Amino acid sequence: MQSEELSLRLQGWSLATAEVLYYMPDHPTLLQSFVWQTLDLAPRYPRIHQFLEFWRREIDAVIHSVQLASGETLAPARVQTANFILHH
Repeated sequence: MQSEELSLRLQGWSLATAEVLYYMPDHPTLLQSFVWQTLDLAPRYPRIHQFLEFWRREIDAVIHSVQLASGETLAPARVQTANFILHH
């Protein structure tokens, strides 16, 4: 893991995956899927929003829908103590 990525993960950023369904410019009745992953900060997802704004501004394909999935944030390991007795 690169140091910038590790730094972001420690600040609460997690892997976000966006699946964009869009209408193909040459065949407007057909939907195509595009999947994009980046580290992003839930719940606002600034990088995903920036990417979608770029898409709307620069790409001819009209977006039908976007599905978003996000992984867990990186956190210290949880350690729990437990007391138990072994009987012979």
